[in-house]
Amino acid sequence: MAGCKEKRRDAPIASMVAVLLLGITACSSKSVTENQVDQANSNQPHYESSLTFSDVTLEQTNAQGKPVWNVKAKRAIYSQDRKVARVQSPTGELFQDGKVAYHITAAQGEIQQDGKKLFLNGQIVAVDPQNGVVLHGNELEWQPDKDLLIVRNHLTINHQQMQITAQEARVFSRESRMELQGQVVAVAANPRVQVRTEHLIWQIQEKKLIGDRPIQIARFNGQKVTDQAVANQADVDLNSKIITLKQNAQLSLVDALNVAPPAETQPQNANLPLQVAGNELSWNLNAETVTANQPVHILDRTHQLTVTANQGWMDLQKKVAYLTGNVYGVGERGQSLHSKHLTWYLPSQLFEANGDVVYHQAEPVASFTGQKAVGKLQDQSIVVSGGGVVTQFTP
Repeated sequence: MAGCKEKRRDAPIASMVAVLLLGITACSSKSVTENQVDQANSNQPHYESSLTFSDVTLEQTNAQGKPVWNVKAKRAIYSQDRKVARVQSPTGELFQDGKVAYHITAAQGEIQQDGKKLFLNGQIVAVDPQNGVVLHGNELEWQPDKDLLIVRNHLTINHQQMQITAQEARVFSRESRMELQGQVVAVAANPRVQVRTEHLIWQIQEKKLIGDRPIQIARFNGQKVTDQAVANQADVDLNSKIITLKQNAQLSLVDALNVAPPAETQPQNANLPLQVAGNELSWNLNAETVTANQPVHILDRTHQLTVTANQGWMDLQKKVAYLTGNVYGVGERGQSLHSKHLTWYLPSQLFEANGDVVYHQAEPVASFTGQKAVGKLQDQSIVVSGGGVVTQFTP
């Protein structure tokens, strides 16, 4: 009598309606009694072969009568107390506030009939239809009371904006928020940016990534690293393409000096020729600018120059740095320049300093002051002017 149904709906909160289509044997004439539900108290439920059904639909509702999940399975084996069902090849929907939050499929699973948890394992696919997020893994846990979906074990996530791998994802459907934990690698496109950290928050609808742990961010051109950033914290705006680096922030740039990039296809911070450091840096990928509204430190490894200032910004397209407030530059031979403002043309190393300029060099000893200076600090070729007096020194 394949195709017969057995349906039960209980009034209490922890209600489970099982629609059992018995494809192998005739429909069972026994109804599920309260005595059967209360039989076992063991933490490890004992499954009875006599409580095995084919082509099963399990429906769970909450106290308000709204659906919590609807799962179909090819086969279900109930525990002796009918509190837990093991299912094979489950497919269905998980609901939040009466609406479909996720479409799910798996190899097998375990469903608690109190409506508190649903477990699936093996070949997990969970689709968030609202945000277009697809999660793959080997373990899934759904806790509807907490609005919490957990997917772990060989986790991969696909979305039109990015691809992610991690050890675990915790998804909150009401807030459209995902927390990623353990060896997180997120790759966004246009431009291609890779984020590595141990904990990352993805605000899906707001299109933002928030890293509250040490984080590495690399920008790629094809398979080559062009820029790399590290910081203790970072915010990535996927819409505006602005990355805000916070606390011990460092941004290393490859082509700002027209120097050939390293051969490595993975980030290698120590090999990148120009480094910008500060407590907070704003890196605009589309505009190709870096802004520091707090004290900033720039290290040119190629020419062994260091420049600090209270504030600054860099135009990465034009390869020019604009620094202001207590600007201080030092070369490898001890030569130094102090001014209020400095424009630094990075590839040529030419600079223009303005405002209370003071230049010193150690060998041979020399010192110049003025209101303006033009020259190259690394080879000690400086022209200082101001107040009608021009002093030129060329060793």
